[in-house]
Amino acid sequence: MIRNSALAFFLSAAIVGSALTHASNAFADSKFDGSWSVAAYTTTGPCEASYRFSGQIVNGDISYAYGSLEVTGRVEPNGNTFVRITAGTARGEAHGRMTMTHGGGTWSGVGPDGHCAGTWQATRK
Repeated sequence: MIRNSALAFFLSAAIVGSALTHASNAFADSKFDGSWSVAAYTTTGPCEASYRFSGQIVNGDISYAYGSLEVTGRVEPNGNTFVRITAGTARGEAHGRMTMTHGGGTWSGVGPDGHCAGTWQATRK
């Protein structure tokens, strides 16, 4: 069973981080590739107040799957970032903008216990 804290966990974990896996070799390396530290903050809803995660971006792609958790996303060459997250019946999205050294944006999602939303900040390691 996924609780709201789990929803916030996978939303914020997905935002540019959380053990992101390899991408296709069809894309050239992006200037955003590398290790990142991500902090996510809940501003609306009953989710945990904040989370911290580490991960990588590879060829501009964000892709991760573990059990029922599936994360897909992309950092575009201009820095625009989009991530879609699903875990069982819970769903969420994160949007933002990255530079070569940091990034930030917003996230929101809906799980069995309701809606949560917040902001995220990323820093290159």
